[in-house]
Amino acid sequence: MNFVNPIRDQDRIDAMKKFLKSKSERNYILFMVGINTGLRISDILPLRVGDVNRRQYFVITEKKTDKRKHIQMTPLLRRELKKYVEGKEDDEYLFTSRQGVNRPIGRSMAYKILREAAEYVGLDSIGTHTLRKTFGYHFYQKYKDVVMLMEIFNHTEEKTTLRYIGVTQDALDQAMERFKGL
Repeated sequence: MNFVNPIRDQDRIDAMKKFLKSKSERNYILFMVGINTGLRISDILPLRVGDVNRRQYFVITEKKTDKRKHIQMTPLLRRELKKYVEGKEDDEYLFTSRQGVNRPIGRSMAYKILREAAEYVGLDSIGTHTLRKTFGYHFYQKYKDVVMLMEIFNHTEEKTTLRYIGVTQDALDQAMERFKGL
């Protein structure tokens, strides 16, 4: 498995949103759910309209941990989802595939969608996990609350969470920048 990074630059996030929205509302919403919830792609793809329609939050059982999670939606995500699900049936998948009837897109299609947008904005080291890491990175930058983030991600150690979201690498890079050599 390749190592992927969070998207640290807000301008690049905004450019990816714009690019994805111009291509497909579905792809834009996929990106928005990922960067605004911190969920794994395996927990995002099976979401159905009824899971988010007319709600402030949604409840999932994580595939990896089998733990139930209650996820409060950000006001922005709620607004975007409200527009997106309008006129859709509650049993429809949020991210419907064009293959078959009412089937969600697969992980490889989600990856392809993100890779195309990342290439457009000049990013490397991108994968489906980038969405989760981007959420974590920006949550940490805003609140500096690693304990809360550990709880969201189900991590047991602060250092694991900080390394996971790229903060440890940022600190190492900054230290080397200041060192300037001998």
